[in-house]
Amino acid sequence: MEEKEIKIEDSDMSANTSESVAEGGEFADSETNVTENATEEKDPLESAKEEISELKDKYLRSVAEFDNYRKRTLKEKAELILNGGEKTVAAILPVLDDMERAIANGEKTEDLQVLREGMKLIYAKFQKALESLGVKKIETDGADFDTDVHEAVAMVPGIGDDKKGKVLDCVQAGYKLNDKVIRHAKVAVGQ
Repeated sequence: MEEKEIKIEDSDMSANTSESVAEGGEFADSETNVTENATEEKDPLESAKEEISELKDKYLRSVAEFDNYRKRTLKEKAELILNGGEKTVAAILPVLDDMERAIANGEKTEDLQVLREGMKLIYAKFQKALESLGVKKIETDGADFDTDVHEAVAMVPGIGDDKKGKVLDCVQAGYKLNDKVIRHAKVAVGQ
């Protein structure tokens, strides 16, 4: 049998295909049918479905990642609230130890001067511990009255023009933590 090769161009397909035709008019399959399927363009609907699938996957991953981030942040925030004072407590514990020793030794001695000196040392150590945490005392001696840091608890009239608007006496000390007022100084002000 003699085979003739005929080239057929299909207007719907972009690739040329060749098929073998036997003498009896029958078509014989050849390798070119395989290449026809491979070079055929993808259906636009299929490519759109693939793109939608990819975008949906990216979206779901982003949502899951954000949800994990939110949970992790809430957990860290809860831990900070529970353990936020750890640094403060660790700084104050040595002062507590000194006070316990002072109380124990105070029962053994009758010398009041020794007790006073011990209390002054403990007070100084406590101030240093607070300063290391960023706590500072608000200065009031001779200062102008400032509503941002002072709270007037008494107005003293008839003091004189040079004392008007000045802090005369501090009833209770005020403190700042890293430049934020945590307790206003209660003062008497000249009127």
